[in-house]
Amino acid sequence: MSPSAGRRRTLVHSPFKPQVAAEVPTFEVDDRVTHDRYGVGKVSAVSASEVTVDFGENKVRVRTPYAKLFKI
Repeated sequence: MSPSAGRRRTLVHSPFKPQVAAEVPTFEVDDRVTHDRYGVGKVSAVSASEVTVDFGENKVRVRTPYAKLFKI
């Protein structure tokens, strides 16, 4: 095994830094939430990969990583 075959170093100012996994928020039933497109709503169901949110007129399933969904 050659010395260069080991783990590669990244430079401090490199634009190719390894991506750090963002923390995925957790939601529970009856949490009040807001969505950039649908507005304010209430979580009605939670599963491992999605949450169902009741926005009054619409019930929308939002999948992980919940990019536009925030707790109030």
